[in-house]
Amino acid sequence: MTRSFSLFVICSSLFLASAASAQVNMPDPSAIAGTPLPAPELPDRTVTVRVVRERMGNNVAGQAVTLKVGSASRSATTDEQGRAQFSGLAAGTSVQATTTVEGETLTSQEFSVPEKGGVRVALIAGIAAAAVKEKAEADASAKMPARQGVVEIGPESRIIVEYQDDNLTVFYLLEILNNARTPIDIGGPLLFRLPTGAAGASMMQGSSQHASAKGDMLTITGPFPPGKTVAQVGFSLPQAGANYTLRQTWPAALSQVFVGVEKIGNMQVASPQLTDVREMNSDGQPFIMATGPRVNAGETLVLNLTGLPSHSNTQRNAALIAVAVMFAIAAWFALSPGKAHAAQDAKLQAKRDKLMNELVGLERRRHSKALSAADEERLRRVTADLERIIAELDRGAAA
Repeated sequence: MTRSFSLFVICSSLFLASAASAQVNMPDPSAIAGTPLPAPELPDRTVTVRVVRERMGNNVAGQAVTLKVGSASRSATTDEQGRAQFSGLAAGTSVQATTTVEGETLTSQEFSVPEKGGVRVALIAGIAAAAVKEKAEADASAKMPARQGVVEIGPESRIIVEYQDDNLTVFYLLEILNNARTPIDIGGPLLFRLPTGAAGASMMQGSSQHASAKGDMLTITGPFPPGKTVAQVGFSLPQAGANYTLRQTWPAALSQVFVGVEKIGNMQVASPQLTDVREMNSDGQPFIMATGPRVNAGETLVLNLTGLPSHSNTQRNAALIAVAVMFAIAAWFALSPGKAHAAQDAKLQAKRDKLMNELVGLERRRHSKALSAADEERLRRVTADLERIIAELDRGAAA
């Protein structure tokens, strides 16, 4: 699960258009800075360079940008959206964008001009300084005395259900959120009693050192620092028969329910607490995706799983299945209710699904053997295409 979860974090920054609260999840600036992104909607042989400070949306207007074109160079000035456009370039020409913001020189990767469509690239100033500042503020806040308060389980938390070694296996990927600027003391540890029949509970790499699992109990001790406390636990349900009802009582409010289930045979998921349940297919593997509204502290989430196989007929690698489940969840979240109106473009959605399937296939191939240079390049371009499409669906986060 370590590699899978890392891939999920990366892809979440690309695929998630919005969380349940309708807050926009902007891509990680360090992940996209200077990276060329194919833009087929642009005029042929066009490059746009967007200059921002620290994060997407904080545009730098009136900024001089230089585009090195082969052995020559061209100049342009950014508009109110922070974009400088270079048109009429020769297809196949190697180009590289650069600008200097308040003494900081920003340079893109070198890339070739496509014959069809264009390329977008973002130059982001102040990333390192912002990271240092944020860390200093977080460290200072964490040293302040804890005060009484409450925490909640954030909207990017996940429940994933799959089969491993013929056993129904469940993963809770939880983010405990403290939205205050100081540590919060909830009056004791956060205690999760796992569902009936849970066995082999263990913490996954990446979890906070304050989270531990023993028997059927997940314990997260406080005080909780500002921001996120990550707790990732996996457990099996060896006694689950053809039907199983998963009941989980939440010691803190769960902002929104997100469930992803690897579907085998006629498996189904139902609950009056799920407001949207869909099936989708990723690289030939079907999944059930479901969301539901907030679950308050002390309330129980009930998931009815039916049509479970008595024995799994699959020999899939566990980590590989987790990759596919997480990719599928992240892609489907782009259609979350908070951004439904921004995701109505059927053509973009179809393209996104096609690219997601290709991405999962490439990752599976990489798991079995090293990818060729051509496949590695294709993987990079597919990931970039997905980022651009999700940004277009979001109508505001495009580089």
